[in-house]
Amino acid sequence: MPVDTKAATDRLMRFLAVEGVTGQEAAIGRELTAALKEAGVPAKAIRLDDANTRIPVPTETGNLIVDLPGRGALHNQKRIMFMTHMDTVPLCAGAKPKKSGRKIVNEAKTALGGDNRCGCGVLVTLAAELEKQKLDHPPITLLFCVREESGLYGARHVKLDELGAPVMAFNYDGGAASNVVIGAVGADRWTVEIFGRASHAGVAPERGISSTMIMALALADVKAGGWFGKVVKGKQQGTSNVGPVTGGAGRPAGDATNVVTDYVHVRGESRSHDGKFFKEITKAYKAAFEKAAKKVTNAQGKSGKVKFKAETDYYPFRMKESLPVVKRAIEVVSAVGGTPNVRAANGGLDANWMVRHGIPTVTFGAGQNEAHTIDEWINLDEYDRACALAVQLATMR
Repeated sequence: MPVDTKAATDRLMRFLAVEGVTGQEAAIGRELTAALKEAGVPAKAIRLDDANTRIPVPTETGNLIVDLPGRGALHNQKRIMFMTHMDTVPLCAGAKPKKSGRKIVNEAKTALGGDNRCGCGVLVTLAAELEKQKLDHPPITLLFCVREESGLYGARHVKLDELGAPVMAFNYDGGAASNVVIGAVGADRWTVEIFGRASHAGVAPERGISSTMIMALALADVKAGGWFGKVVKGKQQGTSNVGPVTGGAGRPAGDATNVVTDYVHVRGESRSHDGKFFKEITKAYKAAFEKAAKKVTNAQGKSGKVKFKAETDYYPFRMKESLPVVKRAIEVVSAVGGTPNVRAANGGLDANWMVRHGIPTVTFGAGQNEAHTIDEWINLDEYDRACALAVQLATMR
């Protein structure tokens, strides 16, 4: 089944030109809706859900959902779903896509946004080719999620009854079209508030309790214990990182060099393919901060305090290769000329939440390279293969 690759690339260039960083997806949602209508999808089949009303951080719009009724000999088969996310990382703001041979590159010093405008291009191209070629296919749901890049929120908060009970799903995210991703890590996001006591650092430093010193001792303890970065404890493996360190609400930690810092806010994460082990990593951070707070005292013997909070961002999963969704994925990758690369991802995917919701989901790439960097580029050969793969998956008998 040939795919109109020129039209597919034109759509991708069109979507790349629309800004839509995580949490600000209204404009790209409108552009996708317009492109779907141009492809022949009736307006009544396209809608936005209200996931944004349940997402705990400001989000302009809900997930975009499209219902394609079955056609021909496959019209009464069980529903399947194709999904992607329509947000980009903030570094993509101001991107200027440009074709360069069989690549799309960026003329601006920003990330390009192939993650995940490529996925958007694949799904709209799928709808366009099914309509243009009048291909037989089962009922299909297309799902374009919001806020994937900032916590998989759209997939987490979608209502299952909005999806039409698909028996399997195919997600498009980063990398090569031949990647058959059947598992991914789980992760905690944690925050710690460190409460010290302010004092003049030159006149009476002994009266102060330094929140900065508590943080420094805690992180040194974490590092010494082997809990920072790549974490290996026997057969268990994971990763951790410390992210923003502030005084809260984006302010710097501390008011001045001549004042003992009385408050520090730290954010971090713990990841592992083992659902229990990333919790152990988080516990190690909590214990280190609590221990450090007791160590830093002032002349009156008073110590600092910490308030540690952790929340599971997403849960790890690993599907069996014997599942129908995996078998279908492997077969179709081979059918479009690829060599299936069955693997697990070390980052979170919308598929984490789909699997948690009970919908077995395989993730493919769509030509994205060097995502989340200013060196990002798109391989159009892989993008074309991803589009062909979607059509094959949708029409497989």
